[in-house]
Amino acid sequence: MSGRHGATMIHKARPGQVSGGEAIGILLLDTSVPFIPGDVANATTYDFPVRFRKVEGFTVARAIGKDPSIFVALLAAARDVAGQGVRAVTGDCGFMAVHQERLAHELDVPVFLSSLLQIPFILSTIGRSAKVGVLTADSRSLDDAMLSSLGIGDPHRVAVEGLQGRERFRSFAIEETGVLDAPAVEEEVVRAARDLVRRDPAVRTILLECSLLPPYAAAVQQAVGLPVYDYITMINHVFSAVVRRPFRGFM
Repeated sequence: MSGRHGATMIHKARPGQVSGGEAIGILLLDTSVPFIPGDVANATTYDFPVRFRKVEGFTVARAIGKDPSIFVALLAAARDVAGQGVRAVTGDCGFMAVHQERLAHELDVPVFLSSLLQIPFILSTIGRSAKVGVLTADSRSLDDAMLSSLGIGDPHRVAVEGLQGRERFRSFAIEETGVLDAPAVEEEVVRAARDLVRRDPAVRTILLECSLLPPYAAAVQQAVGLPVYDYITMINHVFSAVVRRPFRGFM
């Protein structure tokens, strides 16, 4: 590899690293669902290489239940992927937020486990009387304690709509039937977004908590006409910070 002026650059191997060029490490739930383009667990979702690592035993039930005992396995997986040279580590379930502070303390690279980490930023971009609307896999688990742990001082500025009662979403995402009817799920997600905005007109932005929801972000935005954030907006943002590229152009 050559430097800017053609000089040879010297590189050193990282012990145990078997590949390179993957800036973002993604910790995955131990789940079995179809991962379509736009899903966090589909590599074609990204314009850059990523490294996936399943967390053994980290099931959907344990994620929604916010089981603290899974942290040991989560830490082991995070250390493994960090050891492969990634520059930042993320997750694929918004409820991983309960492990965010502890895992960030343990790793030497940035950690951004949950899509919900974007909420304080989003709130700073809208008026004080406005709200962010969150579409989540299970509204029963997205409580004030979790919001507080994310630095959200006023939980009343977050309006939540759960998808656990939407039949097609629940079937593939929570019950893990192994079958995804994407158009039907998209219809349910869009309907949920419309219901949320109709119920609370103060909602000025939508956040999709679940890593399975980004494939429907464009349809949600078209339906409600609001900015839509999700796991992919967060991952792309962090990538742009950990892999800076020189500007090219002319005057």
